[in-house]
Amino acid sequence: MAIPLFEETVEWAGAVNSVLMKNPRLLGQSMLFRDKSLMKRRAQLGGIRVGIFEEAMDQTDVIRFLRRVNQTLLKLDGDPNDPIHFKAFDKAGCLGHRVIRTADDVASISDDEFPALLESHLDGWEFAVEAWIKDGKIQFLNISEYVTLGYSVFVPATPELEQWRGRITQEIEKLIDVFDIDFGFIHPEYFVTSDGTMYFGEVAYRPPGFNVFELLERAYGFNAYQALVLVFDPKTTQDELDAFFPTPVTDATGHAGCFGVYPRRRVVSNLEIPPQTESHPYFDFHELNPPHAQKVTKRTAFGTHWGLVYFYGEDAVEMRDLLKAQEELDYYL
Repeated sequence: MAIPLFEETVEWAGAVNSVLMKNPRLLGQSMLFRDKSLMKRRAQLGGIRVGIFEEAMDQTDVIRFLRRVNQTLLKLDGDPNDPIHFKAFDKAGCLGHRVIRTADDVASISDDEFPALLESHLDGWEFAVEAWIKDGKIQFLNISEYVTLGYSVFVPATPELEQWRGRITQEIEKLIDVFDIDFGFIHPEYFVTSDGTMYFGEVAYRPPGFNVFELLERAYGFNAYQALVLVFDPKTTQDELDAFFPTPVTDATGHAGCFGVYPRRRVVSNLEIPPQTESHPYFDFHELNPPHAQKVTKRTAFGTHWGLVYFYGEDAVEMRDLLKAQEELDYYL
C-alpha cells in the first residue's frame, strides 16, 4: 500500500495503489485531488456548493475574470474591486496563492505560474478538516481553526466553531460520496458565511501543513501518521480503529497551536523571541533559526514562513487571541 505524505506524491501513490489493488480508478481519483480545477468541477457536479471559478492561461484571462466578477457584483467605476484568488493548479496550501485586486497585481504574475485556477472571494470563516476514512466511513474527524490563513492554526477548535461539527460531518460525508473515497485521509477546507452557508474550498489527499499532525498528537496523544497507516491498510479491522482513535474534543487534554513566523522588517540580523511570548504559560517551544542573510526577500503571494512557534494550553479563546497577537510582534530584529 502506498501512502502519500506530500502533495507532489498524491498521484504517484494513486498510480502504485491502482496497480497493487487492481483498481485503475484510484489513479483517476488521485488526479482529481491534485488538479484544483478538476477538483472544483467534480465537487460542483456532485451538488457541493463552491464559488465562481475559471482556469487562466495568461494574464489576460486574469484581468477578464476580475472584471467579470466585479461586473456581476454591480461595482461602478471608481468602486474598489472585490478581490479574486489566483491559485496554482497543483501546489500545496498557500504556495502559488495570490489575492488579486487590481491590474497591477496581475502584472506581477510571471508566465511560468500559468495555467492556474481563478476563484471569486468568499467572505466567511475559513477552517480546515482532517478526516481519517475506512470503508467509506469517517473514523476520526478533527476541525482545525485558522486564526489567520497562512500564519496560525490550532486544534481542537473553539466551541464557537465546534458547534458546526454536525453540519461539517454531513459535508465530509457528501465529499466522501462525491469523490468516491473508500479509504485514506482527506484534508478539505471550507468557508462558513454569516448566514450559515457552507462553501467548499478544496480538498487534499495528504497530511496538512503547519504540522497539524504534531499538534493533534500534543492535544490528543495519538500518532496521526500511525493513523494514516491504519486507514490505508486493507487488513485493518474496525475493532482496531475503534480502539486507536480518541473521542473528538472530549478526549483532548488541551489546545495545541502554532504560528508561522515571517520577518516584518526588510533587514534583519538577530533572532529574538519576544519576551511576552516566551513568558506566556502557553508557550511550548520553537523551531526558528538565526537568519542566514540580513536582507529579507519580498514575500511573493502568501510566501513561506521561516519557522514555527508552538503553544499549548487549556483555553481555546486564549489560544486564539495569543496566536493573533503574534502577528504584531517581531521575532527577527
